[in-house]
Amino acid sequence: MQKKNININKKKNMKRFYLLPIVCCALSISLSAQENNGTATTSGADDNRILSADSLITTDARLDSLYQTLPEVMITGERPIVKAAQGKLVYDLPRLIRNLPVDNAYDAVKELPGVIEMNGGLQLAGQGVTVILDGKVTTLSTEQLYSLLRSIPASRIEKAEVMYNAPARYQVRGALINITLKQSAGGPGSWQGELYAKYRQKHNEGFEERASLLFSKNKFSADFLYSHSHGQGYSTTDKEAVHTLADGSVHPMTTDEVGRGRSHTHSFRVGADYNIAKNHQLSFVYNGGYSTSHNWKGVTGTQVSTTHGNSTDWLHNGRLDYRTPFGLKAGAELTYYRSPSDQLLHSRMQDEELDFYTEDCQRINRWKFFLAQEHSLGKGWDLNYGAIYTTSIDNSYQYYYDPETGGQLTSSDALSNMKSRRREQTWNIYAGFSKSFGDKLALDASLAVEHYKTPVWNQWDWYPIVNLNYMPAPGHILQLSLSSDKDYPDYWAVQDAVSYIGGGYSELHGNPLLKPAQEYELKMTYILKSKYIFSAWFNHTKDYSVQTLYQSSERLVEIYKTLNFDYQQQAGIQASIPFKVKDWLNSRLTLIGLWHREKDGDFWDIPFDRKQCYGIAQMNNTFTLSTKPDLKLTVTGFVHSKAIQGIYDLPTSGNVNIALRYGFAKNKAILNLYCNDIFETGQISPRIRFKTQNVTNHYSCFREFGVSFTYKFGGYKEKQREAVDTSRFK
Repeated sequence: MQKKNININKKKNMKRFYLLPIVCCALSISLSAQENNGTATTSGADDNRILSADSLITTDARLDSLYQTLPEVMITGERPIVKAAQGKLVYDLPRLIRNLPVDNAYDAVKELPGVIEMNGGLQLAGQGVTVILDGKVTTLSTEQLYSLLRSIPASRIEKAEVMYNAPARYQVRGALINITLKQSAGGPGSWQGELYAKYRQKHNEGFEERASLLFSKNKFSADFLYSHSHGQGYSTTDKEAVHTLADGSVHPMTTDEVGRGRSHTHSFRVGADYNIAKNHQLSFVYNGGYSTSHNWKGVTGTQVSTTHGNSTDWLHNGRLDYRTPFGLKAGAELTYYRSPSDQLLHSRMQDEELDFYTEDCQRINRWKFFLAQEHSLGKGWDLNYGAIYTTSIDNSYQYYYDPETGGQLTSSDALSNMKSRRREQTWNIYAGFSKSFGDKLALDASLAVEHYKTPVWNQWDWYPIVNLNYMPAPGHILQLSLSSDKDYPDYWAVQDAVSYIGGGYSELHGNPLLKPAQEYELKMTYILKSKYIFSAWFNHTKDYSVQTLYQSSERLVEIYKTLNFDYQQQAGIQASIPFKVKDWLNSRLTLIGLWHREKDGDFWDIPFDRKQCYGIAQMNNTFTLSTKPDLKLTVTGFVHSKAIQGIYDLPTSGNVNIALRYGFAKNKAILNLYCNDIFETGQISPRIRFKTQNVTNHYSCFREFGVSFTYKFGGYKEKQREAVDTSRFK
């Protein structure tokens, strides 16, 4: 089942929350806006409790995405850390993170101007963002991509290219971040590597180990990467609800849930490049992953239940790329994913009983082939065109068994056995051009035509993209862009299956009629003195889809189901201001204002049209305590006012994080100590108070302490590739 995970956490002791603006204000007193050296800090822990309503085996299951998609955080630096080139902003990322406690590529990406982390994922300019390595787009999911980025040492990064509106030649629509990794120069054979270890404590302990190695000789280079993360988890969920049925009866619901689990995740990667000649390269990469998890949950109160679950995930991904000196690129990619899981549930609520053992599995086979050509026509003109074919087969099943006899139970209103074989095909043909009008004006435009076919949908769509860059003076950049995009539903979300979560009171329903969402956005960005960044945008998403909760009017159950809304609209503005105090403090203040609207005229029996204005503030500070020894302190504050999602109300939340970085042994060794969410105010308690719906979920919140150690050897210059897309997998 899909594992599109989110962080939903309990807002604990919010009376202490007023400390956040005080901390931020105190740090900014007497500071003057000067030239920035490009330092920043991260804005939250990525190890918050992960919840998903899409699997029987996840640590929790409430909602697919409760946090709003948020716009970006922007910074730049003293010597220009950013420059504009054909619709993209190119950042000197190594210099940007040079003095920060950043030890992997994922955390490095979070420091890019315009990037903010929400619900365990990356956002850019109010929308999701695709991250690729070395210009190569794969079929790895978002979750697997993030796992890969966390396993790549930050020292491998050479630069980052940020595109709010990626041209069609990148084979990606919408926002894109292209991470270029350091290439090995030709010459005698050499070995370089990096070792990494991490310990964290967040109620329970967790560990991570990582090893990276690169070999290069003359025209050939090969790299190897392995990481292992493991530990135990603990969480609590307190539910308060008033359930009203169609007959007018009212049922108060109060439950307390405790969850415990342990997991192991192994990630490995092997790649090789052969440079035949200049701009003539053959490359191959293999990405693999294996993970296991074991969970137990107990519920007391109105409902009494126990749940035992186990899951295993396997991923194999291989990609072959060929690039020629005359602009031709070709490639093929194969992805295999398998995720079996099981669950034993015993539940009692009033006169209802649930006792069953469940087995389910998702198996995905996906192939991708592409051919692309680029031409330089002279006088500032460039032409590009290509074709991409993607096909996938989803073999999935879910069966219910009697836990005593082991016999398979028949499908009924309460239980739903399922077995399916579902195929998708996508053809994409595109053409585009770019033109430079002197040194100040540049235009990049493209048009893609796509055919999407599933057992339910058979449709054609077209996607125009236009980027206009104007540089009236050095350090001043004005960008205007028009973009279009499509967001495909997760594979398990379209299965005709019913699963039980939260002890049985909550049901997860699939939606075979779920269709892709289509988004259109107009955005303007102005960069002043290569440093201060201001943005404004408006987007409209037709058939916007998100998983929502609904208290059934016919039965005493709450239903989680991914539905298409009529549309979602968002308008926003942002200002990002970096400043510096001599050589001991670098800070960045980001202010964001948003107007948000969601409308669905056929949402069960309670249609809605909801609007909300909200704001976001973030302040990052890096203090240089000493240069010899190399000792730096980072403090980050973040606050998000109340927002909406569907019929959910999302309360105000925020956090304060702190980290101490110590570099020694000629910068080959780095020791990092950190504490995330110091005041335990970063988690939310989402609630519904809409017509007949009345639910509040309180999620546990724990501060996190941790220490990590990094050691580089062999001179360390490396290179790497991009990840596989598995975001739609279970």
